[in-house]
Amino acid sequence: MGRSGEPGARPGTGTGTGPRRDTRGIVDAPELFARVRFRRREPAAPLRAYLEHYWLIDWDLGEPYASHVVPHPSVNVVFQRYGDEEPWGEVAGVGLELFTKKLAGRGRVCGVQFRPGGFRPFAPGRPVSDWTGRRVPMGEVFAMPGAAGSGHAATRAGAAGAARAVVAPDDEDARVAALDAFLLALGPVPDPGAERAMALVELARTDRTVRRVSRLAAVEGVSPRTLQRLFATYVGVGPKWVILRYRIHEALERAAADSPGAEPDWAALAAELGYSDQAHLVRDFTTTVGVPPTAYAGYPTRP
Repeated sequence: MGRSGEPGARPGTGTGTGPRRDTRGIVDAPELFARVRFRRREPAAPLRAYLEHYWLIDWDLGEPYASHVVPHPSVNVVFQRYGDEEPWGEVAGVGLELFTKKLAGRGRVCGVQFRPGGFRPFAPGRPVSDWTGRRVPMGEVFAMPGAAGSGHAATRAGAAGAARAVVAPDDEDARVAALDAFLLALGPVPDPGAERAMALVELARTDRTVRRVSRLAAVEGVSPRTLQRLFATYVGVGPKWVILRYRIHEALERAAADSPGAEPDWAALAAELGYSDQAHLVRDFTTTVGVPPTAYAGYPTRP
């Protein structure tokens, strides 16, 4: 297993070149991969325009372990089972804070990470900002496919059946096939607004010259206010938040990648990421991760 925890994973953005193999957003990724079995898998071809990847985690721990993730600007659908409990599923809107999950005993999670902007075609009735910072039972978000009858009982039954179909199989390919079947049954409808949002978020992620909302708005040829509305509807957070979050992901990965005793040049990195000075990078990093970047570089398991 490589540093990413995914044998044979190929670089990409979920658009047909394979799952990403970076560890951006995962705090102390080597420690996580030593404790759990973590994989990313590619969805069926018709879904790749909307999804980053599937992520699968299994664990059997002798002692509890807390994982930490700095969320991406992505909605996730998460199917999970802990011990002998019944499987269940939820929609996790874009997380605004460091996400910490304590794992114990045996468990399994099968997740769907949507591309930022790619979720709304599956749930077009409400803006994605309605789910931001929330974890909501699937039946409150989707018209559950395959639910017999009508009303809350049928919706709960459909959600429970979907969770069992995804989580129960021990065969990994069967879990991936169940995820494909669930999402395809929702019948996503292509949406030009979603395509615009996905392209703009990808630009913010990859283009170092995009350091301000005004720059991103100019690229799209719209006002910052129009851009804000587009992001609220399709991404769930504003463009400034997206730009800053990707810069923190990069700083986090840079801090983790350097060998012990060889810290990054934080002042130079701050300038490279578009911060006015090192103090602003330190403030955002500390607020997001829970410790200053210098402390994280020296003690990556302590957030």
